Amino acid sequence: MTTELVQLDISGHIATITLNRPEKLNALNGEMLARLDAIAGELDRNREVRVVLLTGAGRAFCVGADIFEWSSLSPLEMGRRWIRDGHRIFARYARLPQPLIAVLNGYTFGGGLELALAADLRLAAAGVQLAFPEVKLGIIPGWGGTQRLPALIGTSRAKQMIFTGARIDATVAEDWGLVNEVVDAGALMERARALAEAIAANGPVAVQLTKQLIDGGEMASLEALAGSLASYTEDAQEGVAAFRERRTPRFGGR
Repeated sequence: MTTELVQLDISGHIATITLNRPEKLNALNGEMLARLDAIAGELDRNREVRVVLLTGAGRAFCVGADIFEWSSLSPLEMGRRWIRDGHRIFARYARLPQPLIAVLNGYTFGGGLELALAADLRLAAAGVQLAFPEVKLGIIPGWGGTQRLPALIGTSRAKQMIFTGARIDATVAEDWGLVNEVVDAGALMERARALAEAIAANGPVAVQLTKQLIDGGEMASLEALAGSLASYTEDAQEGVAAFRERRTPRFGGR
């Protein structure tokens, strides 16, 4: 492991990403977003990694965007760079071919909760608090929370969380479906790795295809599946052969 603000460790078929700015409760700054972006690209191309864990160092998972960084931006910079970059990077994590498990080891607020919502599964340490506190600052969730949260826990509960900015604990979050499991803090990473290993032991192509099917509302996922199927048909082979031989293809519907 390095001293980078976002660390990546790959062991066998499991990758672990650690937000490593504990003195700032892992508040996300521009450098961290850029590093997350680069890691997403690396994992997307890595066919050996079958499951990805995402956690935080210290007593927080992530308390959101660094207020000292985004509050100095102009409205145009906020819209064109900060918000757009966050949306794009979090979407890359949601679209990773591998299942992504957010391991919520501590405070999970604002943009940190939005990052966790981009994961496929969420495990939380007992006592962890989660919140969207943006309205208390006169702003709104800006990295997908207004869309991903209601899709996960329902419109009414999402409105309650966002309108009040109030914190909920891990037990309530589990009851609402925001987290999959609540685990004693001392056993959290052990449980996360066990879950990752159980997933990694299965057929990786089957797991990844299933993820795309469940998330199949995205046109890109449907096109990827259909394109993969079409490219391995006899008709596709005939089409390529005909192109190379400069003749009319003879398709057989197979």
